[in-house]
Parts: sequence; C-alpha cells; structure tokens
Amino acid sequence: MPKPPKLSASDKPRGKSELYRLIAEHAGLNRKDVVAVFETLGKVMSVDLAKPKADNPRVFVVPGMMKVTATYRPATKSTTRPNPFKPGEMMEVKPKPARTVLKIRPLKGLKNMV
Repeated sequence: MPKPPKLSASDKPRGKSELYRLIAEHAGLNRKDVVAVFETLGKVMSVDLAKPKADNPRVFVVPGMMKVTATYRPATKSTTRPNPFKPGEMMEVKPKPARTVLKIRPLKGLKNMV
C-alpha cells in the first residue's frame, strides 16, 4: 500500500469530494466506504436529534470533537419593552414562531487542536 500524502492546511475550505478522498487515502479505505460512514453518521445524528421520547435528550456527540443539542423554543407574542439603547423609550418586539434551535459546542479534543 503506498504511503498517503502528508496532511497540510488548505488555502480554502475543503469540498466534500476532496475531504472524502483525503480520508480514504489516510485510512486505507476506498471512497465508497468513507461516503457510507458519513451517510450513516448523518442518519444517526438525525435520529438522535429528532423529537425525543419521554426522558431522552436531543443530543448528538462526536467523541472528542463536538456536542450538538437541539432545543425547542415556544412561540412568543408581540410585546413592548424598554429600548436598551434609548432610555425612557418603549419599543415593540415582534412575535416569533415556535422553532427548534441547534447549538454546537466544541469539546476538549477540538479545543486543543486549535
């Protein structure tokens, strides 16, 4: 098996096919296997972040890299509040629909890489 090329930083963000090729070369796998791993990872993530059962949180963790959480935010009504930039003046806050908010937290391994 030939030795894979040395990893170096890219001038611009890597594209999907370039990333698949690079991982395949360094892991000694073929490209189809790498694509299958990423597709499976996406499916597992969508199942873990989907609507939770009674006691299951909506969390997906890539060990050592990141933690993704999905939280539900209920709809808010239109209100008037004090304007923080102009004391004494009231401002109208627009209503927001109910939504799911994703938060991605870097874990220790990712923080140490940078």
